[in-house]
Amino acid sequence: MAATNTPLIHRRGLMLVLSSPSGAGKTTIARGLLDRDSGITMSVSVTTRAMRPGEVEGLDYYFIDQQRFDRMAETGDLLEHARVFGNCYGTPRVAVEDALGAGRDVLFAIDWQGAQQLAQNARDDLVSVFVLPPSVSELERRLRGRGQDSEEVIANRMAKASNEISHWPEYDYVIVNHDVEESITAVESILRAERLRRRRQVGLPEFVRSIQNTL
Repeated sequence: MAATNTPLIHRRGLMLVLSSPSGAGKTTIARGLLDRDSGITMSVSVTTRAMRPGEVEGLDYYFIDQQRFDRMAETGDLLEHARVFGNCYGTPRVAVEDALGAGRDVLFAIDWQGAQQLAQNARDDLVSVFVLPPSVSELERRLRGRGQDSEEVIANRMAKASNEISHWPEYDYVIVNHDVEESITAVESILRAERLRRRRQVGLPEFVRSIQNTL
């Protein structure tokens, strides 16, 4: 006889982290994934850096001063935070925790320092992907192609690329970004598989027992 009160399964959200050296493509891949998958939303970080042309307050970042950033870090209001190329970045804690509890996925395009902190604070919710450039020359070409940075900034980013790349073994997945569309498809596949992880299926043990009890 069929059970009358079959337990329901609902999924806890996950945090999908994309990291790469500057210019390797994590932001472009993130935007492509957001366009294709309505089930994931971008985590909007706070930052102390100046707004770039075309960026929108509250959509790309929340632009705040150093004093407010320091206060948020001290009070634990940031899930992770780091200083990158002289500017501070951080993830507001409450918005992310609320989304995960409601079964929504949250996307991060952050550096290795932020990824390490997320791993320390919420490893079971984290899925991390490191994006590598196909070559050093292509990395430099992409940095110059953005048209956003001075020669000094580009040189600084290239100088730090080796250290950033050295953290690739800390990630769950690694992709080489030869082609943006192929890379987006690869991340989509990772996301679909990770959504089916047993530990994210809240209520699954009860659901299975309810089936077994009717056999």
